[in-house]
Amino acid sequence: MTLQEIVNRAKRVVFFGGAGVSTASGIPDFRSAEGLYAGAWRGYPPEEILSVNFFYLHPEEFFDYYRSHMLFPDAVPNAAHCFLADLERAGKLRGIVTQNVDGLHRAAGNRLVYELHGSVREKTCLECGASYSLEWLLGTEGIPRCPCGGAVRPGITLYGEALNPYVLRGARREIAACDTLIVAGTSLSVEPAASLLDGFRGRCLVVINRDPTPADARADLVLRGDVAEILAEVRV
Repeated sequence: MTLQEIVNRAKRVVFFGGAGVSTASGIPDFRSAEGLYAGAWRGYPPEEILSVNFFYLHPEEFFDYYRSHMLFPDAVPNAAHCFLADLERAGKLRGIVTQNVDGLHRAAGNRLVYELHGSVREKTCLECGASYSLEWLLGTEGIPRCPCGGAVRPGITLYGEALNPYVLRGARREIAACDTLIVAGTSLSVEPAASLLDGFRGRCLVVINRDPTPADARADLVLRGDVAEILAEVRV
């Protein structure tokens, strides 16, 4: 069965995506040879920089790295994001569960998005709780501060922090209820996100990725290649 045939007969689709969904938008992935985690920065491994401990102990270095490596304000949705927006408008897509923090699914028009690791487009003052945008942060230097004096932190989940329980619960609910699960652009190597697939009991599992994943053996269809290129060929 082809991906087009699977989409045609699906009634309730959930899309589970990772960094490979956004590479066509110019945002690097994490674990490839050219990815974000390929080398150290100022002697620190990226996983350490993006930890909650590093954020509080070395905030200036954290924000230097964050601005230079995590923010892509000129990135726009690619064919994969647009396909999913069309699928939601058609009433077939019941949710996107994403490990990405770039906010491109919402920028494409999707509303049913569960951002497991938060979003770079959201910022919150640690003192008063005021919210700030990505554009606001881009106009700051050093440690961004609210008028109240509090530091403003990114709305992403850092290493050492638990995932948002409400987002996690919603993602589990949608995966358990869907008839078709499309897993794309993820190595399924990050927990607890990868274990969300254990709750899928639907009819058809599709995996789209450049490299093998732990879910390939149980998938009904496995496609190797660029996510945006593959989804650009599917019609809603």
